[in-house]
Amino acid sequence: MSDVDYTSRHKAMLKAIAEGRGQLVGGRRPNLAVDGLWCDFTATNDLVLGGLVRSAGSTAVLTTTGAAVLDLLAR
Repeated sequence: MSDVDYTSRHKAMLKAIAEGRGQLVGGRRPNLAVDGLWCDFTATNDLVLGGLVRSAGSTAVLTTTGAAVLDLLAR
């Protein structure tokens, strides 16, 4: 896991991605849109660079680590 202190914003973004509502656009530091609205760039970087989210085409998907972090945040 990362040294980032994950917030409710991160949790909401991870949950939306788990529900299939996220799109990643861009390269190494992509932008995330949920339901067509752009998300916080810094939080997106936390998730992508932390290995919690990856791209599957233009769709954002959780990694195994991302699913574990979401589970921890949901408690």
